[in-house]
Amino acid sequence: MKNKTAAFHNLGCKVNAYEMEGMEESLRNAGYTIVPFTEKADVYVINTCTVTRVADQKSRQMISRAKTLNPDAIVVACGCYANTGKDVLIKDGVADIILGNNEKSQLNAEIEKLRTARLSDKNARETFVPDINKGSWEFEETTVSMKEEHTRAFLKVEDGCNQFCTYCIIPFARGRERSRDPEKVVEEVKTLVDKGFREFVLTGIRLTSYSYENLTLVDLIEKVSQIDGVHRIRLGSLEPKAVTEDFAKRLSKLDNFCPHFHLSLQSGSAGVLERMNRHYTPEEFMESVRYLRKYFDDPALTADMICGFPGESEEEFKESVEFAENVAFYEIHVFPYSVRQGTRAEKMSGQLSKKEKADRTKILRDKASQMKQAYLESHLGKTAEALLEETTELNGKTYWTGYTPEYIRVLFDSSDDMSGKFVTGKLTGIEDGFIHLSDSQE
Repeated sequence: MKNKTAAFHNLGCKVNAYEMEGMEESLRNAGYTIVPFTEKADVYVINTCTVTRVADQKSRQMISRAKTLNPDAIVVACGCYANTGKDVLIKDGVADIILGNNEKSQLNAEIEKLRTARLSDKNARETFVPDINKGSWEFEETTVSMKEEHTRAFLKVEDGCNQFCTYCIIPFARGRERSRDPEKVVEEVKTLVDKGFREFVLTGIRLTSYSYENLTLVDLIEKVSQIDGVHRIRLGSLEPKAVTEDFAKRLSKLDNFCPHFHLSLQSGSAGVLERMNRHYTPEEFMESVRYLRKYFDDPALTADMICGFPGESEEEFKESVEFAENVAFYEIHVFPYSVRQGTRAEKMSGQLSKKEKADRTKILRDKASQMKQAYLESHLGKTAEALLEETTELNGKTYWTGYTPEYIRVLFDSSDDMSGKFVTGKLTGIEDGFIHLSDSQE
C-alpha cells in the first residue's frame, strides 16, 4: 500500500503518552505517515485509559469515532481499557485489534497480520490481550525518538502496581510492578540529549517501587543526573513513604534536580486513607513534607485528592481540607470519587450522592486555587530560570511560555525563536495563573 497513514489518540497519564510516542515511532519506521486523528487514515490507534468510568466512556467514544471517520480503516484499541474492558470491546465489535498494555510493541506486526488475514476474510479481527494473573510481566522496552519540537522528554522507567488500593483498577490494567534496566535508561537519555532535549521526567505507574538488581529510584536519578547535557530532572508521582530523609538529602545535592514533588495523597483523613488501603497516615505524609522542606528551599508540592470516597463523613472531609491547608500545596488535582467496577470500594457502604461529591470537590478546588495563588505570590520579585517551550495567546498578546524548576509557568515577551532556550530573570506579575518573567539573560 502506498502512502499508508495512521492517526493516534491518547487518553490518560504521562506513561500512556510516552508509550504512544513509541507506537507512533514504530509505524513511522514501517512507512506510515502520521496524520491528525480528525483526518481520514488507514489505521487509527486509540491508547485507552480506565482510571475512571468517564475515561472508559471516552475510550469507547474515540474508538467509535475512528470507525466513523473511515469505516474501512483498521481500528486499534490498546492500553488500560483494552485490558479491563476487553469483553465489552469485543461485544461492541468496533475495534479490529485489541492490544494489552504489554503488547504495544507488537502494534505493526498485528496490523500486518490482520491486513494479510483480510485478503481472504474482509471481516477478520484480532484480539491480543494477556492474562495479567499469570505471574509478573516483563518490562516492555519502547523505542521513542520524541518529536523534534519538544524540549522535555518523558522516560518510562517502571510499570505496574502491587498496591491494590480499594478504589483503583490500574493493577488489573497494568499488571505487577517491574522496572527498566538502568543502562537502557541511560542509553535513551544520551540519545535524547543528542537530539537537543534539556529536561527529563522519570515516570512510572508506581515510580517509587523502582528496583533493578538492588538499584533504587534515587540511585537511578543520580545516574541520569551525571549524564552530560542533562540540564533538568523531574519526577512523576511519588508515594509519600518513599520520601525519606535520605531520599530528600541525596536529591538536594543534585544541581540539575527540580524541586517539584507530586505526592500521591488522595485524602488527609486517616479513616479514609485506611479504607482506601493507602499504606500511610497523614502524620507519615507530613513527615515526608518536612524532609522535603528541610533540604529544599520552598519546593513546589503538588498532589492528587479524591472527594466523596465511600463513607467519607463531613468530619473526615473537613480533616482532609484542613490537612491540605496545613501542607500548603502549590497545586492539587481534585477529583470526585468515581466508582470502578471490580474494585473493593464498589461494594462499600456509604456511597455518597453525585451532588455531595460535587459540592465537596468544589470546596476543595476553591481552597486549592487559594493555595496556588499564595504560592505564586510568594515568588514575585525573585530571580528564576525558565526553560521556554512554546508560544501562547493571552489577552490579545503572544508570549513564550515555559517552566521554572518549581514548575511555575511563566510568560516571556520576545519576538525571537526561544523554543528550547533557558532564560533567567525576575518574576514580576501574575496573570491567569502565569507569572511574567522579565529582564532575561540566556
